[in-house]
Amino acid sequence: MRPQLSKGKIFAKVLLFYALAGLLGWPFGQSTLFMLLLSLFLLASNYKHLFLITKWLWHDRKLTPPEGKGFWQQIFDGIYYQQRRERKKRKELRNLVRRFRDGAEALPEAVVVLTSDWAIVWCNKLAQMLVGLRWPSDEGQRIDNLVRNPEFKNFLKQKQFQQPLEISASGSSNLVLECKMMPYGSEQYLLIIRDITQLKQLEQIRKDFVANVSHELRTPLTVLQGYLEVIDAERLPEPAMWQKAHTVMLEQTKRMDGLVQQLLTLSRIEASARVQFDEEVDVPAMLMSLEQEAQALNREKQHSISFSIDPDLKITGVTEELRSAFSNLVTNAIKYTPDGGEISVSWQRQHQRAVFAVNDNGEGIAPHHVKRLTERFYRVDQARARNTGGTGLGLAIVKHVLSRHNSQLMIFSEPGRGSSFSFSIPAELVLGNSKTAPLKKAKFKVK
Repeated sequence: MRPQLSKGKIFAKVLLFYALAGLLGWPFGQSTLFMLLLSLFLLASNYKHLFLITKWLWHDRKLTPPEGKGFWQQIFDGIYYQQRRERKKRKELRNLVRRFRDGAEALPEAVVVLTSDWAIVWCNKLAQMLVGLRWPSDEGQRIDNLVRNPEFKNFLKQKQFQQPLEISASGSSNLVLECKMMPYGSEQYLLIIRDITQLKQLEQIRKDFVANVSHELRTPLTVLQGYLEVIDAERLPEPAMWQKAHTVMLEQTKRMDGLVQQLLTLSRIEASARVQFDEEVDVPAMLMSLEQEAQALNREKQHSISFSIDPDLKITGVTEELRSAFSNLVTNAIKYTPDGGEISVSWQRQHQRAVFAVNDNGEGIAPHHVKRLTERFYRVDQARARNTGGTGLGLAIVKHVLSRHNSQLMIFSEPGRGSSFSFSIPAELVLGNSKTAPLKKAKFKVK
């Protein structure tokens, strides 16, 4: 229990001291002098304790109070008790603030605490990364002076925070940010910013996908509809016209069927579960079969196509998916290389990895096109793609197949010098890595 200072007790004690001083001085006829000496002693004692408390509060680093006399000790103890209680409260407050900041740092959004005049109180690390704020040097700065975006300034000025605001990040035209303002407390605001670039890209991909599919299907359907409207239901047209119409309609029907089949293949690959690498894939036999297909496809182009295949190099994976990847790369090289070109197909072991490569001496591809080749429906030349019957889905299928087999497509191309499409299957999927005997190489050529 804390001791309490009593005015009555203090007054009685002081009065008792003066009475004793007067009694001691009365035999000598110096009562006043003795009481004056007592006053000086009490004054010196009080000044001494004032010096002690000043030294303790402002100079000493000790937590414990100094030793005092009388009611001064109660004052020292009271101050010490208040300090200890304040330290406990400050510790609790620091823990609370730390938990709040740790929680705010764990959020996937950028968080900025603002006052009613948009001055920054605090921000998390993600806000520093997305918006470019600096903490704590930006504390007290107005957020609209640091985020120099006219739409954002108008957003703060109107104070219409029902709908979020979408802005482009400063210094990056590709980064899209969504800003939400939430009032809380006493005239305080919480600004929440999140990166929605990927969502925007996915939305744009969805729109492009629908538009491209609609466009690809509309052209052959328009051709079929046109011929069907010309043909009389009662009587077939002349043989020459019918032969031409029949040929064109069959080509357009095959084109639609190829598009649908590739869309189904792509959807099946994306929706299927994780690959179980327990199926042996005889790649050399697969490439021998693809060689026959390449021979049939090459009749008009008259390319010089060479295959360099390791007959013992087999892997594990999904046969149909890998066949689709190999076929797409070989077929693309034949279709898009100008007539009479040179194409080489290679399947070899390199440092315990299996490497497949298709090289051609065609027109080549500009660098700004290369990075987008695996996007769905992306084409370097729209007119040439339609003439060759391409759907724009082949390399997208290759990309997904290789991703499921822990690999990726490498594209090297230079305008006027041809292109190279390759990928390597990781060592853990290659069969026979423990063999040390030299492997035979099989080479054959298609013309």
